Amino acid sequence: MSIEERLNYKFKSETLLKEALSHPSLSSEIRPAPPDNQRLEYLGDAVVELVVSSHLYHRFPEFQEGVLTKLRASVVSKPALAAAARTIDLGSALFMSNGESGSGGRDRDSNLADAVEAILGAIYLDSGLEAAREVGLQLLSDQLENLNPKRAQGNSKGELQEILQQLTPQAPAYKVISEEGPPHDRTFICEVTWKNKTLGKGRGPSKKSAEADAAQDALEGKLWNQR
Repeated sequence: MSIEERLNYKFKSETLLKEALSHPSLSSEIRPAPPDNQRLEYLGDAVVELVVSSHLYHRFPEFQEGVLTKLRASVVSKPALAAAARTIDLGSALFMSNGESGSGGRDRDSNLADAVEAILGAIYLDSGLEAAREVGLQLLSDQLENLNPKRAQGNSKGELQEILQQLTPQAPAYKVISEEGPPHDRTFICEVTWKNKTLGKGRGPSKKSAEADAAQDALEGKLWNQR
């Protein structure tokens, strides 16, 4: 199945599609260097923000700016965009240097997220905003379906601590258990423990956000009630 079939979109300009799929590393092996997807990524970043912002604005009329901003951030983050890319095996369609490919570049979050943005930027140029909106919402359907407004509305760490300290003075402890990605694009994985029991795990682009995600996971799991 071609990448266009996986996207459910047929490009009028094959040149735009090829550019959207071209990683900058190609310049190390091909002279003169072909156009890479960085300019389309720049444009696509704005397209994704607009498409998701509009969708959330109409879907959640009861939420104010702060909550909507947090919800949008969870959908357009690099890990979320990379996860969307993996649902259509986008990595296999990318053009990149042998070195980048050999070092895991086809499954690197930053490469996949950039390619998603570049493709949506290319579709915008190829057919306009409505086409980009349709493809973008379909591509991000899992992320949008699994949105949890509670995570954007409340102080999950504070709420968890308040619940646990009603049971015992011992406070929950947070620990980063692993980090993924290059230094400029890290994803932190954190766990929260209490009385030698792991209550939840979370991930995010910062330690703070990963801790908050772990606390929300603990609030949903309520493992402190289990003996």
